[in-house]
Amino acid sequence: MKRRDMTRDSIATARTLSEALPYLQRYSGATVVIKFGGHAMGDDDEMRMFARDVVLMSQVGVRPVIVHGGGPMINDLLKRLAIESEFVGGKRVTDEATVEVVEMVLSGRVNKRIAQAINDEGGRAVGLSGKDAKLIVCEPADEALGLVGNPTQVSPDVLHTLHNAGIIPVVAPIGAGPNGETYNINGDTAAGAVAAALKADRLLLLTDVAGVKDLDGNVVTRLTPDEVERMTKDGVIAGGMIPKTETALAAIRGGVRAVVILDGRAPNACLLELFTDHGAGSLIREDHLVPVHPGQP
Repeated sequence: MKRRDMTRDSIATARTLSEALPYLQRYSGATVVIKFGGHAMGDDDEMRMFARDVVLMSQVGVRPVIVHGGGPMINDLLKRLAIESEFVGGKRVTDEATVEVVEMVLSGRVNKRIAQAINDEGGRAVGLSGKDAKLIVCEPADEALGLVGNPTQVSPDVLHTLHNAGIIPVVAPIGAGPNGETYNINGDTAAGAVAAALKADRLLLLTDVAGVKDLDGNVVTRLTPDEVERMTKDGVIAGGMIPKTETALAAIRGGVRAVVILDGRAPNACLLELFTDHGAGSLIREDHLVPVHPGQP
């Protein structure tokens, strides 16, 4: 690379850092819950990039919590073990045999891979599940689904303890029942419940689409809960986006300041959302006409 090009790149980098300062100040000390899943989880390079972004967030004062999914990995192991899996309304029917595999994959392979990726990039991460320290207590979501749970109580003390020690929590969406049962929890649902318990500043739902789209296929960058409900009633929000917007609305009702649905495949998606003026994806909050970045309470 020519010296002139190197100088130009260095100036651009310095300018970017300077422009990011108000956003870095805005989010210093803020709790940000990130639901990590989809395509990025299965790609080593994208996993590395995600981990690096999380470490950077932590270095500048953000308090991240990672809640992850792992459906494709569960499907793979169930297939290899010749355990048939059935879905009702897009949710996995979970019997005793299936929940053992779900816990093995989510609390083991997937959880530790994410924690290790963060550690490899210079962070300090610890993996745990909702069963640890009574983090997530569940009740059955639907008899037809078996051991699929809905969170009824989230006790975030262990997350506060880890944050105060400078450690990034990585949470597998496995919960405990009142009688010691193990429950499989939808990853988005678990992330929303954890974010609400923490009164998080942001819940970032990383997915494989760019965000909530209008009838013309354009991403809607700002939405209120009323607008989300209207778009759902009109059929504009449909299919797999409905559970995500339902999670967003429940989280906001539970005290989360704002929820963003964004494309986890996009490079540096979380950094773009938090530390740039244009953000990324679709931001849902009550007062979306008020500036959502620097200077906002």
